[in-house]
Amino acid sequence: MAPPFSTTPPPPPFPEAPPWARAGIAALVAADPRFAGVEAAAGPLAWRVRRPGFPGLLRAICGQQISNQAASAIWKRLSALPGALEPAGLLAMDDATLCGVAGLSRPKAAHARSLAKACVDGRLDFAALPGMPDAAALAHIAAVKGLGPWSAAIHLLFAEQRPDIFPPGDVALAASAAHLLGLAARPGPKALVIMAEQWAPWRSLAARLLWHHWRFVTGRAVVEDG
Repeated sequence: MAPPFSTTPPPPPFPEAPPWARAGIAALVAADPRFAGVEAAAGPLAWRVRRPGFPGLLRAICGQQISNQAASAIWKRLSALPGALEPAGLLAMDDATLCGVAGLSRPKAAHARSLAKACVDGRLDFAALPGMPDAAALAHIAAVKGLGPWSAAIHLLFAEQRPDIFPPGDVALAASAAHLLGLAARPGPKALVIMAEQWAPWRSLAARLLWHHWRFVTGRAVVEDG
């Protein structure tokens, strides 16, 4: 496992889905045939991966409540700052750097510092995360002020590549589910989480396919940068 605070190189952009995921997608489609046509229409699923540890969660903060394109632009500026991908380095940066140069909002800058402090003082234990069940890992991350259930789920899904995580309250997932499944309206967060229970133990793959479908029907490009 990579050290949690290291600035490990980003993963290759959009590798093919690993064998376990292809087997999981096949099982998901067999259980719910409504997913069968996603890749046929949108093309093979681009396998998005993020760095483990502090950089991955910092990337999740960049994506809170904004578009992928905007988050990617902020992340590129932030990750280019020397020391930004290490907790101590980020804590040394003022708002003029985090907000003025990188483009974080002041609340997100506060969230980033909260994450960095939790890493420095040991409240957030990345080394222990792989050994935790999904619910415990989600709670462990979400306990850090400024993160919450969505950021925790995004990190476990993309950085740890867990197979059965479904991000609550994700607007794109709700929109895609309504379109793909022919619903009369977008499901609310609670309804979407309940709906996703039928896709266990492959809820992460269902989420990836739904995002893939929504990018296709809206004509948006795949955006990810580690």
